[in-house]
Amino acid sequence: MSLEEQYRLIEFADLGDERGNLVVIEGEGMDIPFDIRRVFYIYGSDSTVVRGNHANRETEFLLVNVSGRSKVRVDNGSESAVIELDRPRMGLYLSAMLWKDMYEFSEDSVLLVLASRHYDEREYIRDYDTYLRVLREKESSEGE
Repeated sequence: MSLEEQYRLIEFADLGDERGNLVVIEGEGMDIPFDIRRVFYIYGSDSTVVRGNHANRETEFLLVNVSGRSKVRVDNGSESAVIELDRPRMGLYLSAMLWKDMYEFSEDSVLLVLASRHYDEREYIRDYDTYLRVLREKESSEGE
């Protein structure tokens, strides 16, 4: 599967009015292709901090910088891309089994993350060489 098939940018509607902005994100295939099981956010990281450094075997994610900006590098073992998140209406959907790094956080960055699964440490791959090995094993088993 190509990298472009494993992530996509989603632009959410701004439903605000003269009182201010309002952005709604709904799961179950409405705005994002999964049910939301977990929500967390990252803030207070400076521009030198790198977060992530892992892949998830089954969890899908949606990342939104609701304030400020940050960059996300995604890698599928053969291709990589860098996406800058800098608008609260822009979401980055990530499929499972993508290596991800979040970095270059602005001082006011708040990175909201919606996840398709509850936290389970067993489904995290935190070593890049192990990630590559798991990808190769998966490809060879699918080829049989």
